[in-house]
Amino acid sequence: MNVIQEIDYAAVAPVLVVALAAVGLLLAGAFELGAKWLGWLTALALSAGLVAVFTLIPGEARRTFCVPETLRGDGPASCSYVVDQFTLLFQGIVLAAAVVVVLMSLADLEAADIPAGEYYFLLLCAVTGAMTLVAARDLVLLFVSLETLSLPVFALVALKRYDGRATEAAVKLFLVSVVSAAVLLFGVSLVYGTTGAMHFDRISAASVEGPLEAVLTAGIVMVVAGFAFKVAAVPFHFWAPDVYQGAPVPVAAFLSVVSKAGGFAGIALVVALAFPAQDHVWGPLLAVLAAVTMTVGNVMALRQTQAVRLLAWSSVAQSGYMLAPLAVGAGDIAQGIAATAGYLAFYAVMNLGAFAVVHRFAASSEENLLADYRGLARRNPLSGFSLAFFLVCLAGLPPGVMGLVAKVLVFKAVVTGPVLWLAAVMAVNVVIGLYYYLVWAVRLFAPGTGPMLPAGLPYRLALGVTGVGAVVLSVVPQLLLQAVFPTG
Repeated sequence: MNVIQEIDYAAVAPVLVVALAAVGLLLAGAFELGAKWLGWLTALALSAGLVAVFTLIPGEARRTFCVPETLRGDGPASCSYVVDQFTLLFQGIVLAAAVVVVLMSLADLEAADIPAGEYYFLLLCAVTGAMTLVAARDLVLLFVSLETLSLPVFALVALKRYDGRATEAAVKLFLVSVVSAAVLLFGVSLVYGTTGAMHFDRISAASVEGPLEAVLTAGIVMVVAGFAFKVAAVPFHFWAPDVYQGAPVPVAAFLSVVSKAGGFAGIALVVALAFPAQDHVWGPLLAVLAAVTMTVGNVMALRQTQAVRLLAWSSVAQSGYMLAPLAVGAGDIAQGIAATAGYLAFYAVMNLGAFAVVHRFAASSEENLLADYRGLARRNPLSGFSLAFFLVCLAGLPPGVMGLVAKVLVFKAVVTGPVLWLAAVMAVNVVIGLYYYLVWAVRLFAPGTGPMLPAGLPYRLALGVTGVGAVVLSVVPQLLLQAVFPTG
């Protein structure tokens, strides 16, 4: 019996590039290559992975690590790793966001007394996990890749040596992640016990009736809850503000975009491909999670006086908006996933740009209070105007059209589904979000004194990439919409 299968190396090329680069950079760090060289090499490796993603776009969907024909029986042709439009879009978001995070890190890695080789190795390992997760089509690979994304982040948060806040943040993140992993893994065991399958297509095709249906329902709820921890959905959000504030700002930016992208990809994959017949279970669950998450995140953001904590609570609220389209049920789940992916891509540009400015400000203001930003546009026009534009985009107001388009995407997905009440909750929350974003933006132009921001080449590149991306997507948002809705 031949159970040997061929590996499609073209399909896994983006992941291989990043994974091999991680090992190479760890070795280079051991030989004491300079931190700046390591940073630029990391950015180059991520860019090479992005090129590999673009080369796969014109072709058909690719599948590898499939069940051999001799073992397949009457079941479907199940594959563990699939490269399709969904995979390439999320891998592109992850890699592009990681490049910006590296540019942010380049600016002060040496000054922060962080071992550069270990830092970039852990960062690339986490990126490898995220890229594998979005291509996973069975529960085993999904869980392993999720932990590959999560475990390096613990160390990234704690790499600021002799910093009590960083250590506390790492411990909190570790404990929450262990609990979420245990919940997710127990849910996976219940799903396997009731369906006898691990591949999504086989789980979807399995017939579960009688008492086992209740067990499957419990498994689905636990799987969704496990991913809810990762995306900081309420009530699994309590770790986010403290971890964001205690971690190095580039790591907080990584958590807010790359880690979040992996979490949402995992939720979308399991509900759409593994559990479409159980949308009566996960649909209402996701709707309630979305409503509570956006409301708590926005209300708590109103009370913040520290920049990173405000962005942390804003990130919680944004998770609620991204969850909302997934609550429409199996009938419109393709449009829901597209809306979530589009919102995530727009959000990544806006949020990374805001984090880039906040990161530079942190170099001159240890507390990083919102009051310290008063008059920033007068002292540093580039940073001040850029941050104001990113905040306007996050609020969804012109000229930040990309933020408005992102919110229209999720509203459209929700109002065409069976959860119209959720659209009303979203409308109220959008108004709440307008207030704290605009108050911060207005403060940038008010008279005041404060620190001047250092502006080296990496910072200018990070700000330039995100700024140009925000302007282009505000002028011609269809560039991204065509990638999300290729037939629309």
